[in-house]
Amino acid sequence: MPSHSEYAERLRNADLRVTRPRVAVLDAVSALPHADTDTIVGAVRAGLPEVSRQAIYDVLRALTSAGLVRRIQPSGHVARYESRVGDNHHHVVCRSCGIIADVDCAVGEAPCLTPSDPQGFVLDEAEVIYWGLCVDCSSPRTSGSRP
Repeated sequence: MPSHSEYAERLRNADLRVTRPRVAVLDAVSALPHADTDTIVGAVRAGLPEVSRQAIYDVLRALTSAGLVRRIQPSGHVARYESRVGDNHHHVVCRSCGIIADVDCAVGEAPCLTPSDPQGFVLDEAEVIYWGLCVDCSSPRTSGSRP
């Protein structure tokens, strides 16, 4: 886990002021990969109870805009945040329990997948979400039933 000074350096490098809420949000997102906003709010408020929910939303927006965190939102799910940025990785989502995990790039370098006709776009990223059942949800239960 990065230290307070590493978070401060990341913020400065992104031309953002170093504030306690920003450091706390970076720490929460790093500690809780793919956490939703409510989970991040709870983690931040555990150490900084005076920080408002709106302030945390504003910090998440600023950190996402600066490229320090990544916002993902699989179809039918709330937005999630992660600190793994800049490597064009993908995600797997369990259809049953909703758990999300990282998957490295499908093939080669960004954008990993190249469409047959990019319509004149200069591509730099591909967002891929794989869907299925996680190990826990796909394993037979003692009762013999599946979710």
